[in-house]
Amino acid sequence: MKVIKLAEVDSTNNYAKSHIENLEDKTLVCADSQSSGRGRLNRSWVDLGVGNLFLSFVLKPSKSFQPFFPNLTQYLSVVLCKVLEFYGLKPQIKWPNDVLINGKKVAGILSESVISGGKFDGIVLGIGVNLKSTVDDVSSIEGRIVTALNIEGVEVSRDEFLDKLSVEFFKDYDKFLNSGFSFISDDYIKRNCFLNKELEVLVLNDKKCGFAKEVNKNGELVLISNDNCETVLTIGDIL
Repeated sequence: MKVIKLAEVDSTNNYAKSHIENLEDKTLVCADSQSSGRGRLNRSWVDLGVGNLFLSFVLKPSKSFQPFFPNLTQYLSVVLCKVLEFYGLKPQIKWPNDVLINGKKVAGILSESVISGGKFDGIVLGIGVNLKSTVDDVSSIEGRIVTALNIEGVEVSRDEFLDKLSVEFFKDYDKFLNSGFSFISDDYIKRNCFLNKELEVLVLNDKKCGFAKEVNKNGELVLISNDNCETVLTIGDIL
């Protein structure tokens, strides 16, 4: 496992994607700060300053794209929860891959496949974790309720957290590749905060409503409407 540490970059995902042909499998790209971090659905990820984690995993698990590769974000959400639990926190997962502490978002996860000339070059799996901030700074972020580890009572350095997260990620990575979402299903579901509730889910510009019945074998969210119709969601944001 090789770690590339950058002082400043637009985003670690962009750097990894643009250099992926020359980067080895399981390379990590980490930056002290990034100016254009992104989360799911092209949302911005706010840089709360030096000391926070901006990280991308460069993964080349096969020569072709596999259907379960999108579940890598859910795998990473479980990995992050295990690391947070090591520090005595009680994180929860909001489908598909948001990690919350006391109902407040602490991390953003984004997976991007890289294909050039019809050839699958690999996956860039990015994560930003708020390790250090102020209440005023997280309160100023619009549209989201956000927290940081120090606000939740945990002081940890970026490099220590990076080390624990990467070790935990690769510990069972090969097992995940062999089994897909089923490998993490139990760990994922026991940390959920959304099942067995009436939900509103924004899917692009469309709102889906229903009772959250289950997360299926593919990691998709299954909603049951009032007229007993079933909707299976592969993407979306729980409102």
